Amino acid sequence: MFKFISHNEQKTEQTVDKKALIFGLMSVFLCGIGFSIITPVVPFLVQPYISDAREQAVVVTLLTSVYAFCVFFAAPGLGALSDRYGRRPLLLVCLLGSAIGYFIFGIGGALWVLFAGRIIEGIAGGVISTLFAYFADITPGEQRTKYFGWMSAIVGAGSAIGPTLGGLLARFGYSVPMYVAAIIALLNVVFGFFFMPESIDKNNRLKKITFIRLNPFTQLVNVLSVKSLKRLLISGFLIWVPNGSLQAVFSQFTIDTFNWAPALIGLMFSIMGVQDIISQGFIMPKLLKKLSDVQIAILGMASEIIGYSLIAASALFSFYPLIIAGMFIFGFGDSIFGPSFNGMVSKSADSSEQGRIQGGSQSIQALARIVGPVIGGQIYVSLGHSAPAFMGMILITAAISVLYKGMHINI
Repeated sequence: MFKFISHNEQKTEQTVDKKALIFGLMSVFLCGIGFSIITPVVPFLVQPYISDAREQAVVVTLLTSVYAFCVFFAAPGLGALSDRYGRRPLLLVCLLGSAIGYFIFGIGGALWVLFAGRIIEGIAGGVISTLFAYFADITPGEQRTKYFGWMSAIVGAGSAIGPTLGGLLARFGYSVPMYVAAIIALLNVVFGFFFMPESIDKNNRLKKITFIRLNPFTQLVNVLSVKSLKRLLISGFLIWVPNGSLQAVFSQFTIDTFNWAPALIGLMFSIMGVQDIISQGFIMPKLLKKLSDVQIAILGMASEIIGYSLIAASALFSFYPLIIAGMFIFGFGDSIFGPSFNGMVSKSADSSEQGRIQGGSQSIQALARIVGPVIGGQIYVSLGHSAPAFMGMILITAAISVLYKGMHINI
C-alpha cells in the first residue's frame, strides 16, 4: 500500500506504509528464526530410526527435498490466491500451518511422522512467494532492490539467532527446538492478526482464478515464457541446485568430517546470518550506488564459487578453519545475490501479477531444492564428502555464463 504526497501538484512521490513495512520485516524475522532453529538437530532426530549410518545423510536430504517438493506445488497457487483474495489471509493461514508442521516434527516417533511434519511445513512454506509479493506491493519499484535487501538482512538476523538457539535448546532434548519453532510461528500469527494491514487494494486484485493458474507446471511454463525472466530464472535454478544440496547435507557433513555437536553446528549456521546482516547493512548500499542488479548478482555468484572451493578443501584436508572461511565467503555471495535477483524478478511484472511472478520464481527455486538435496545426498555417499561442493563450483560457473549472456535483456 502506498501513500502519495504531492509536490507543487506536478511531482508524485511514493513512500512506504510504515505499518505494513514493520509487519513484513517482523514476519520475515520470526520466519528466519523459526526455520533455522531446527537445522542443527535434524540429523539427530533422524538417527534413532536409521539402522545403517550411511543412509542417514540420504534420509536427511530427502526430508529437505520433500519440503521443497511441497513448496513447489503450493507456491504458485498461494501466490495466485493472494492476488485474488489479498496477502493477509494467506499469510496468516500458512503461518499457522507452519506451527502445526513444526509441532508434528517434534513429536516424531517414526520416520513417516517426520516426513508428515515436513510435508505440512512445505505446503505452508509456499507462502514465501506471498511475502515477496507483499514487499513488492508496499515498496516503490525504483527502491525495491533496497527493500529486498532489508528483507534479506532481517531474515539474516533471524537466521543468525535461530541455529545457535536451536543448538543450545538441543541440550534439553532434540525435539525442543521444534516446539520453540512452533511457538514462534504462532506468535507470528498473533502479531499478524492484530497488526498486519492488507497490502493490495481490491481494485488491483485478480478478478478470477482459473485452475491453470494453480497448476505449478503451467505457472513454470508461463513464467519462463516471459522473455526478460527466462535467462534470469535458468541461472537461478543452476545456483539453487547446489545451494539446496549444501543446506541439506551441511549438518551431516560437519558431523561426519569434524564430529561436531549440535551447538557448534548451530553456531556455524549462524555465521550465514551474521554475514547477511553485515552485507546488507554495510556492503549492499555501497554496491547499489556503483553496480547494476545484474552485476551484483554475478559478484555474488563468483563469491559462492570461492566459498564452495574452500568447503571442498576442508573435506579433503579435514581442516575445519577452511570451512569457516568458506562459509563466510559463500554467505557474502548468497546475501548479495538474493536481493538483486528478487529485485530483477519483481521489476518484470506489474502489481496485479506480483503474486504469480513471485510464485513462479519460488516454484523454480523449490524445484531446484528438490533436485539439489537428492543429488547432493547421493554423491555425498558415493563420491565423498567434498562432492556436493565441487558440484556447486561447476553449476554456478555455468549460471554466470547464462546470466552474463542475458545482460542485454531489459530486466
